[in-house]
Amino acid sequence: MQAYKKLLLANKAWAAEKLMLDEHYFDELAADQKPEFLWIGCADSRVPANEVTGTAPGELFVHRNVANLVLHTDINMLSVLQYAVEVLKVKHILVVGHYGCGGVKASMTNKDYGLINKWLRNIKEVYEKHETELNGIAEEQKRFDRLVELNVIEQVNNLAKTTIIQRSWHQRNYPQLHGWVFDLHTGLINPTVEILPGAEISPIYRYDFESDKKQDDISAEYEH
Repeated sequence: MQAYKKLLLANKAWAAEKLMLDEHYFDELAADQKPEFLWIGCADSRVPANEVTGTAPGELFVHRNVANLVLHTDINMLSVLQYAVEVLKVKHILVVGHYGCGGVKASMTNKDYGLINKWLRNIKEVYEKHETELNGIAEEQKRFDRLVELNVIEQVNNLAKTTIIQRSWHQRNYPQLHGWVFDLHTGLINPTVEILPGAEISPIYRYDFESDKKQDDISAEYEH
């Protein structure tokens, strides 16, 4: 049997099991989604978001890419972020990396990987920013693990720099931002950073939404 056919058989078994437990399971699943969390994780097949968090379908809104990057030029990621924050109104955003990340490992070398060099350059910039700390770690594996953690921290900081997040903080006082690292050897998640709504960020990245408030006030006046 070809491998992909096993997936289809497993799907049928899964669907039958769900219906056996609850005959309305798929009616409820199809009705709507109201996830409280946006998961921005690595595309690595060993880190399934729902499974490692014990969540059911509908509880996590998920975006994945190589090395869980949050880039201001990535329209795909920004579209997911905007939809999650402004439409789904998620309360928490989780940037989740993992030890042993191939993308982070590749960024630590001088090898030419072709097109993906452009993507990995973003992780190289994280390395350069923290070069003194990283070069001070003699053991290569520990240096690798630390870069995984620093990369997650930088991506969470990148979230806080977006107008999408800052506007939501200004209007609704959420979401809360979290940086986590999953350990493939233990199955446990290591929290590395947390940013609360309205947290101070560098002034150059801070946006002024007072004009939005004035426009809302004007609109409210006309409505009354």
